[in-house]
Amino acid sequence: MSRVIHTGQALVDVVVEVPDLPDRGQNVMAASATDYAGGAVTVLLAAARFGADCVHAGAHGTGPHGDLVRDALAQEGIAVSAPVVDGLDTGICVVMVEPSAERTFVTTLGAERHISVESLATSQPGPGDLVCVTGFSLALESTRDPLLAWLPDLHPEVVVVLDPGAAFADLPQDVRAAMLEVTDVWSSNAEEAEGLLRAVGHEPPGDLAGLTTAVAPLLRGDAVAIVRDGPEGCAVRVAGETTYVPGFPQTPVDTNGAGDTHTGALLAEVAAGTPWAEGCRRANAAAAIKVTRRGPESAPTAAEVDDFLASSG
Repeated sequence: MSRVIHTGQALVDVVVEVPDLPDRGQNVMAASATDYAGGAVTVLLAAARFGADCVHAGAHGTGPHGDLVRDALAQEGIAVSAPVVDGLDTGICVVMVEPSAERTFVTTLGAERHISVESLATSQPGPGDLVCVTGFSLALESTRDPLLAWLPDLHPEVVVVLDPGAAFADLPQDVRAAMLEVTDVWSSNAEEAEGLLRAVGHEPPGDLAGLTTAVAPLLRGDAVAIVRDGPEGCAVRVAGETTYVPGFPQTPVDTNGAGDTHTGALLAEVAAGTPWAEGCRRANAAAAIKVTRRGPESAPTAAEVDDFLASSG
C-alpha cells in the first residue's frame, strides 16, 4: 500500500471561540481557548484514520508545542522522519472562530520552517507514495528552496500532491511554474483555483467542473485535479474526464480543517486503490462530518464515514 507523506508545517492551533472579530485596537472576550495539533497534522490524522501508512517529513521543535504535535501524530501511528530542530520550538497559529463557523488566522514562525533537502529525504519516498506539499511552504525561502530542489529528483512514480492554499496565486510566477511542473495532483477549494487561473491570465469558469477542467492542463503530464466548494462537494478530473461529486450539506460548528480532512481522506482512499471519484465521495462525507465537530483534530474514521453514507442513502 502506498504511503501518504506530508512535507508541510505542523503547528499548534490555538483555537479561540469569539462572538465576533474585534475592531482594530479593541478587545473581545473568548468563550473558550484550546490548543490542538494543526497544519499538516490535520491532513495526516485524516489519512491515518482512513487506514493509510503516514509519515510527516516536515520539521519539529524541541519545546512543548513540538511535543504536543509529536504526541498527536504518535497516537495515530504516524511516523516522524526528520530529526527535531535543537533549541527552537514549533510555532503556533491563533484561530479565531466566529458563531458562523468562519475562522481568521494569525500564524507565527518557528522550528517548522527549518527544513533541508536532507531532512526531507529522510522520508524516503518510493514509487506509488503520495508526497503532499502546501502552498504555504512556498511563501518563504527557508521552506521553498529545499522543496523545489528536492521534488524534481524524486522517483518518477512518486505522486506529488499540491494543496495550494490561499498563498499560491500570489507567489512569484517562476515559483508557481516550478511547483506546477512537478505537480501530479492539485487539490484546492474553488477560490484557490480561481486565483491560479487569474494569475496565469485566464478568466475562471463559473462552475466546479469548469474550474477543475481549466486547472488540469497547468499541471504536469496527465495530472489529476480536484476542486472543492464546501457543502456543494467537489469536481475531479482524471484521464481527461471531469466528474462532479455532490457534497453533504451540514450545519457547521467549526470549518477549520475541513479542507485538510478532505485531502487526507481522499489520499488514503487513493493509496488503498479506490478510484478517484469514489474517493472524492468518501472525502466529501469525511469533511461533512468534520464541520459538525470542533477542533482541527476531529477528522472521522473510515468506519464513521461508512455509517454516515449508509444513513445518507
